[in-house]
Amino acid sequence: MNVLVNYQAQHTLEEALSDPIVYFGLVKHVEMIGEAVYKLTLEYRASHPEVNWDDIERMRHVLVHGYYKIRPEQLWETIAFDIPQLKPRIEHYLSEME
Repeated sequence: MNVLVNYQAQHTLEEALSDPIVYFGLVKHVEMIGEAVYKLTLEYRASHPEVNWDDIERMRHVLVHGYYKIRPEQLWETIAFDIPQLKPRIEHYLSEME
């Protein structure tokens, strides 16, 4: 998550779009977050309703299976706004597991 947040803070969407390797790297990082959510049990998701797990999973499906439907602006907004809000929650959940 840090890679995404740091990159987004230092660059513009236009810069990311101008380099396909960078752009698809960002896609892959968001996809990996979605994949981790996809692997969570329904019971775990239900016990942590403060996160919109279904939205994360839906984005993962688009990134993996419907990559031709990716809207770069939506991806950028996810990196800029959603992931910074998600990161402390995930860190907290991980600390609970230790």
